[in-house]
Amino acid sequence: MKIDLRSDTVTKPSKEMLQAMLEAQVGDDVFAEDPTINLLEETVATMFGKEAALFCPSGTMTNQIAIKIHTQPGDELICDEASHIYNFEGGGISFNSLVQAKLVAGNNGRITASQVEEAINPNYDWFAQTKLVSLENTVNRAGGSVYEFLEMQKISTLCKSKNLALHLDGARIFNALQVSKNSPASIGVLFDTVSVCFSKGLGAPVGSALLGTKENIKKARRIRKLFGGGTRQGGFLAAAALYALNNNVSRLSQDHIKAKEIERVLQSCFYVSEILPVETNIIIFTIDQKYSANDFVDKAKEKNILCTTFGKNKVRMVTHLDYTNIMHEIVIKTLPTIF
Repeated sequence: MKIDLRSDTVTKPSKEMLQAMLEAQVGDDVFAEDPTINLLEETVATMFGKEAALFCPSGTMTNQIAIKIHTQPGDELICDEASHIYNFEGGGISFNSLVQAKLVAGNNGRITASQVEEAINPNYDWFAQTKLVSLENTVNRAGGSVYEFLEMQKISTLCKSKNLALHLDGARIFNALQVSKNSPASIGVLFDTVSVCFSKGLGAPVGSALLGTKENIKKARRIRKLFGGGTRQGGFLAAAALYALNNNVSRLSQDHIKAKEIERVLQSCFYVSEILPVETNIIIFTIDQKYSANDFVDKAKEKNILCTTFGKNKVRMVTHLDYTNIMHEIVIKTLPTIF
């Protein structure tokens, strides 16, 4: 039995999700005539208190569309140095929007309002114009860290006062909400645009949605087309996302519990020198310099446990809905024996 902890994107649709996909009513979404996509967009927009939404193939696309909505070539955006939009989207900030990023060293991927204010460029001809601030919640590269609601409020208030747009990369926003106990609407009101992913912890095979005002989502549809992201009978995929929203949100806490239990085991493993604080479903740990992350990954694979390297001598494991209790027992027993 292979135990795949490389990412929460490796999940497969359940029988119930597949049935929902098979029964989906579909149409041509380029004409905005796919009823299941329309229902998904309306549902997730209402959930977060936004006017409209746009279903896209990936979270990278929704993030990149948002950047292009809020900026012009030559502008600058502010984000944490660990941000997905900067590290893992193929240089899309500069390639797609001709925008540069000002990186801020936050606390485990989380920047503060005072850091944002300090990073805003003065209004001189020789500076790039600061136009956008982007937050990520949870922060993947920082071990699934969760923003404090009060700090997001402060950043939102600052952005409004400085006439800056504020975007949320909410690839794992439902994981964050399970921890913070805030409502989606209370988060949505803080941001101009929100990206929500269905294919990570929620377990859908494909898809993310960009949420915002009707005006911004109208722009987003045009940009999605330019990026090659228009779909026809995409309702089969939207049906999976709808099923995920309706059935797989509350169970995310189970993934968090398993991740914390893995953290506790790793704390007693002699080959681990550091573990990033585990708040949600991501565990990132550093292998002692006597060994190597590559060796750990290889030896774990020999024991049918799949994980991945994630930076200098670091390993990442991610719990998810296909990671069963039986698998978890095996991992807990196996980790101390890797080396």
